[in-house]
Amino acid sequence: MPVLTADELDVALDYDSLQKAGTLLGSGGVIVMDDTTCIVRACENLMHFYAHESCGQCTPCREGTRWTKRITGEMLEGRARPDAIPLLLDIADNMAFKTICPLAEAARWPLEAFLKKYRHEFEHHVATGTCDVAAAGVH
Repeated sequence: MPVLTADELDVALDYDSLQKAGTLLGSGGVIVMDDTTCIVRACENLMHFYAHESCGQCTPCREGTRWTKRITGEMLEGRARPDAIPLLLDIADNMAFKTICPLAEAARWPLEAFLKKYRHEFEHHVATGTCDVAAAGVH
């Protein structure tokens, strides 16, 4: 589901309140990350999950989830192309409402939210090939 930043956390943990805040409760699972978390790594981990879970029936999901996992992985390895962020957004757009089941939507929502709310971390990975959390001495 779309992530919330620390500034957005003053919200009740119910379906309506979270929807008003721009996210969803989904199955009721919550992941909490602090400022020692590499957002790019968290995003890559999610993209890995969705690529693995795709049944492969729908091309936008099958290919889109694999590509998002590959590109976020390249960011972590310091091999991302300069156009990696716009490319991820384009892939997410190509997955939107074009599949039989909601898996592609479930993959693109957090991807787009991570890129929107933590873009500076993705830009740092692309520009320097390193993590700004690790560069700050936070593990």
